[in-house]
Amino acid sequence: MRSAALCAIVVCAGFVTATAASNSILSLSHYDEGAPDYAGLRKEGIEAIIHEATYPTEADARYAGRQVNAARAGMRWGAYHFGNATDGKRQADRFIDVVGLSANRVQGSDGKVLLILDAEQNTHYPGGTMRVQQAVDFIKRVKERTGVYPGFYSNENWVKSLFNSSSVDASSKETIKNCFLWVANYHKAPSSTAPWSNWMLWQYTGDGICGLPRNGYPIHAGNLRKVERTIFGGSREALRSFWDSHSWSPK
Repeated sequence: MRSAALCAIVVCAGFVTATAASNSILSLSHYDEGAPDYAGLRKEGIEAIIHEATYPTEADARYAGRQVNAARAGMRWGAYHFGNATDGKRQADRFIDVVGLSANRVQGSDGKVLLILDAEQNTHYPGGTMRVQQAVDFIKRVKERTGVYPGFYSNENWVKSLFNSSSVDASSKETIKNCFLWVANYHKAPSSTAPWSNWMLWQYTGDGICGLPRNGYPIHAGNLRKVERTIFGGSREALRSFWDSHSWSPK
């Protein structure tokens, strides 16, 4: 997430001019050191948080505590794994183990978690950059263990150059297409999403970087400064339905 090279696409005509209704998702990781004001975020319209759970074999130390607090505030929860060039199946196992253990410790919640693989150029963790086959192995293993396909996060340039390459075989593309696409572009709405037909989530800012008008695309949320914000390709009602239907319930 932190190294996203930035790019994404519009789902329907006029969508970008009406982003306020669906600009309701934050992504966080151990790099975000501030303590979120969850009640304040909810009041501001934030519906969901997607948090780094593992990277690539380490568990994010801030993940479990923030999941508990988000659940208390009535927020939906998602977890992502930052992939590297090691065995994809083993990475998936580690990710699912961490997410499942944390979810079962959350009280007063069904523990549903939206699962995502973050596959992009790796410039800050050991182990190199995840390749297509490792991503495919990760996706298949998550589906095998949880019964749901994870979402797939990357920046538009990476999606275009690597995952839509002619060198990627048809079987791998079909596996990847089973995932919903969460794509990053900090300068404009994404337009290159093949092998997906469109995106479901668009991360439009992170670390204060955003080339879009501030009145429609804020870079802060609640008490958090320069946070990663994401737009869902639909209404708030559709977001809730999407989250429920694509999440894993470990409990």
